[in-house]
Amino acid sequence: MPAKSKAQQKAAGAALAAKRGETGKSALHAASRQMYESMTEKELEALASTSHKGKPEHKD
Repeated sequence: MPAKSKAQQKAAGAALAAKRGETGKSALHAASRQMYESMTEKELEALASTSHKGKPEHKD
């Protein structure tokens, strides 16, 4: 499933980094922490790998 905004993609990237052990879970904020707890690594990869092109910064 592709990310709907740049902010969603960034949050997924942060959650993915924590899931892989590259950063600590304590460094995550609300959206990325929720993604970390509720999504698999494969799902996070799909969101984080979405292209920025044509995406709004935040979804309305």
